Amino acid sequence: MEPIVEFSGASITLTELLLAALLVLSAVLITAWIMRSGRAREARELQNHLADMRSEQSRLQGRLAQFAEDSERRDASFAEVLDARLTGVSERVGQSLEHVQTRNSENLTKLHERLGLIDQAQSNIKVLAGEVSGLQSILSNKQARGAFGEKQMQDLIRAFLPARAFTFQQTLSNNTRVDALIHMPEGHGDVAIDSKFPMESWRRMIEAEGSYEAESAKRDFRNDMLKHIKDISRKYLIEGETYELALMFLPSDAIFAELHNEFDAVVDRGFSQRVVIVSPTTFMATLHTMQAVMNDAEIQKNAALIKREVSIMADDVARLDERVARLQKHFRMADKDMSDIQISSRKISARAKKIGTVDFDNDAIEDSLPTLKLVSDGET
Repeated sequence: MEPIVEFSGASITLTELLLAALLVLSAVLITAWIMRSGRAREARELQNHLADMRSEQSRLQGRLAQFAEDSERRDASFAEVLDARLTGVSERVGQSLEHVQTRNSENLTKLHERLGLIDQAQSNIKVLAGEVSGLQSILSNKQARGAFGEKQMQDLIRAFLPARAFTFQQTLSNNTRVDALIHMPEGHGDVAIDSKFPMESWRRMIEAEGSYEAESAKRDFRNDMLKHIKDISRKYLIEGETYELALMFLPSDAIFAELHNEFDAVVDRGFSQRVVIVSPTTFMATLHTMQAVMNDAEIQKNAALIKREVSIMADDVARLDERVARLQKHFRMADKDMSDIQISSRKISARAKKIGTVDFDNDAIEDSLPTLKLVSDGET
């Protein structure tokens, strides 16, 4: 039967609880009945019942005492387990706090480093802002802006072409001065480059964008560009002196792109008047092409020189063959003379050996000396 009361592991069932209540009720009833009847037999029975009740009460008290001991023991065990768990939780909490503190310290260190980078970036931004302000002041001044575009053009030309291939501020035969003149190979003519640009009209057009003056500003910019293209074509395209095309240098790729997107008629007019508009990027490609043309002309020039030198060398080789043939003839003659000399030498040696083997008496030698001398003179 399931218990109806539990405490620290000890339990009391419903049967036990009813039994205790029944015993108490029986004791009360029997005591009342004895008091009324006064009979001895019932008194003895009542005493027996009271004895049983006392016994059951003692057993119940024993169980209650055991229940109390068990409760104390379980409380102690529960306290130990709770202390152990609290200790483990405290250790884990301490480790977590230490880990969090370490991580926070690392994050603060990284934060300080990033703040240092931000300070450095802010310093760079200040420097850049000063440079932008300086650039803006340059662009706001017409002469300074022209010098800026011209300097940019000159730097690009110096970077791609040798010094002998270009001239700055060259005066042409019509007494006009061109910003740059690139000397192409013989027969091509020199390419004239203009670095000016109607920046005032461009800035007015940008500032008026979205207002009622936008169309008027665009029209003014278009007219200024067309006039500048016409001036370049009139001043710098000289037959027999300059190349058939002139270049108009823009100092910004953004302006170049906007010009092709919004003012394609101006670009077409430039082509029709033999004026090509270039930006820094397209100008670099153009200079690279010019450099290739110059290198090709130099190679052709060197090839002609090499051909002429090879022809001269072939004549020298022919003369060398003739001289070697004559020398070989002399060698053959000298070899024949050496052979004749060797034959004579062998004959002389043989005669000397033959003379050395003859045994003469002294008298006979003396008598024969004049004869030998005569013979010798005769041979000589």
